[in-house]
Amino acid sequence: MEKITFIQEDTGEETEFFVLEETRLNGTDYILVADSEEEDAQALILKDLSSDGDQEAVYEIVEDERELESVLGIFEQLLEDVDITR
Repeated sequence: MEKITFIQEDTGEETEFFVLEETRLNGTDYILVADSEEEDAQALILKDLSSDGDQEAVYEIVEDERELESVLGIFEQLLEDVDITR
């Protein structure tokens, strides 16, 4: 499982996540990440806000309910054996 590190711009604090799945919806890339490899891990859906020329990816937590439901539905189909609860 791929592991990625996020760095908070304002504090410089590093947080590691495991990438569970990736998808693209309406031209936007999304990743489903978890804070551990354990079954009861906390998961987030992140939206890629990067431009083509950016050296590093820029992600934002998906908070819009409509967008979240759409992307969550795709991830549930891709990960049939994983139970995603809100």
